[in-house]
Amino acid sequence: MAEDIEVGPAMDAKRFAALAEAYGGDLRRWPHAEREAAAAFASSEAGQAISRHAGALDALLDGYSVQHPSKALHDAILRVADRHLAQRRRQRFWWLGLGLAGVGLAGAVAGLALVTVVTPEASPDHYVLDANATAFGDAGSDAENSEESL
Repeated sequence: MAEDIEVGPAMDAKRFAALAEAYGGDLRRWPHAEREAAAAFASSEAGQAISRHAGALDALLDGYSVQHPSKALHDAILRVADRHLAQRRRQRFWWLGLGLAGVGLAGAVAGLALVTVVTPEASPDHYVLDANATAFGDAGSDAENSEESL
């Protein structure tokens, strides 16, 4: 009787090369599911050639190091960042002022609307403008008499 263990597909050169390009020449970096088939294929002539090429690329990449930035570059970055922060603070202050002005304007419009709705309308029949009318009332003939008595 055959065992019920599922055996994965055999590794071919194309698949081995794709995995070596993605994960490098060290099989320990490869996915666990691919390691057994890759180890079997790595013993072949094509597998050894692909492994050598991937190992050489790994050695080049591992040997690369990035130089630290110079002091001048570091200072320039900090100056630009400081200017950017100052500009953002000014913008934030400006938008705050604009927001407060907008709130004030909205309050004035709401107050005007409230006064317009609550105040009864005066029809033109009730109040007639004439020469003796003032903001304090009618300054009729009594006003003329009081000026003469002074």
